Amino acid sequence: MSLIEPGRKAPAFRLKDQDGVVRALRDYAGTPVVLFFYPKDMTSGCTQEACAFEDLSRQFAREGAKVLGISILGVKSKRKFADRDGITFPLLADDRVNADGKPDPEVAQKYGVWVEKSMYGRTYMGIVRTTYLIDARGKVARRWDKVKVPGHAAEVLEAVRELNKGSA
Repeated sequence: MSLIEPGRKAPAFRLKDQDGVVRALRDYAGTPVVLFFYPKDMTSGCTQEACAFEDLSRQFAREGAKVLGISILGVKSKRKFADRDGITFPLLADDRVNADGKPDPEVAQKYGVWVEKSMYGRTYMGIVRTTYLIDARGKVARRWDKVKVPGHAAEVLEAVRELNKGSA
């Protein structure tokens, strides 16, 4: 599937977080949601990104926004990641696998972030680092593609503030 364009309804989802709690997009109706897709728990770039959102978590909360991270590893990996790095917001496990035992993440596919990648001449499927800002009505307000981590969380926070000003 392709990336979701701003103005379009954000696809529904239901995934378990690091505590095994099922989280659904509809649970956050009436609230802005920052949904950031990251490739893999406990890697350097993903750790930097999650920690940057954590560092600003109180400011996101003051703006009434919920932050959710999603990647393909399971609940146990999410718990280890959250514990190791002090992540308090939900990290969601999009950990469905196909009949061959290979990752087949349903939500990442719905949001268009499960793509073919290549490294050192080898091709494989993976998540491309992408962030969606979903407004209180469940529509995509903004999307950041191929995210570069430094400064990204602060940029998203500013977009949440702008969104709130526009809906006031």
